[in-house]
Amino acid sequence: MMAPDEITERIIGAAIEVHRNLGPGLLESSYHVCLCRELNLRNVPFLREVELPIVYKEQRLDAGYRLDLLVADLVIVELKSVEKLEKIHDAQLLTYLKLARKPIGLLINFNVPVLKDGVRRKVLDYKS
Repeated sequence: MMAPDEITERIIGAAIEVHRNLGPGLLESSYHVCLCRELNLRNVPFLREVELPIVYKEQRLDAGYRLDLLVADLVIVELKSVEKLEKIHDAQLLTYLKLARKPIGLLINFNVPVLKDGVRRKVLDYKS
């Protein structure tokens, strides 16, 4: 089993490779399928479009939410291709982490000149 830091490093490395090959300006779906291909090539285990029900007053409800990627059953990856990441994108990822009970999330915006400027790593503090 890979350590959390190793998993996020491998995801970011795969995303950089996709960005290097495609560049910015495409639809999110293009980056999504290419990142899945790159993760496969690197033997990184993941699931795509994972259903994320919400629990409201002890009832599980399907509200149509889907995680873009769940990597190694540990890291939620939320992909974007937007002009600028906003605070709501961070809030969305943190909410997904809470609902899915996962500790680490990556928010990756491919619509940037240099991908490292479009990557945010979030760690959910279960103590709060």
